[in-house]
Amino acid sequence: MPPFQKILVPVDGSSTSDKALQYALALAQANHSQVRVLYAIDELANLSSYEYAGEFLATARQQGRQVLQQAMDAAKAKTVSADTRLAEESGQRLGQTVAEEAASWGADLIVVGTHGRRGVGRVLLGSGAEQIIRMAPVAVLSVRGE
Repeated sequence: MPPFQKILVPVDGSSTSDKALQYALALAQANHSQVRVLYAIDELANLSSYEYAGEFLATARQQGRQVLQQAMDAAKAKTVSADTRLAEESGQRLGQTVAEEAASWGADLIVVGTHGRRGVGRVLLGSGAEQIIRMAPVAVLSVRGE
């Protein structure tokens, strides 16, 4: 099997997603692959009142741009070809956003961080990694956080 050429990495600024990014960059460096770093804005604004939605989105966009810039800096330090995408898919779950990005970009691997929660913790907090794994149109490498 040829090495993965296009690696998609969803990030959220957590240490767990940073660990996944480092795995993806190392894999890309070894195989001369491209990396796309994806930051998806959660539509929590829909749960809030309309007057706060604009403020929430502005803050979320700013945070997303900062996380993506840090990812680009990490890619440049490893001399990995990379780009970024800030996704704002209204009313869409993370798994669907990542699956659509992987398909449209032509990714052949998704690298995602997971907290490894089980039982009630997973049910109460949800699992973005689990959504991604279930909905992914390509192979997924899950990287366990601390």
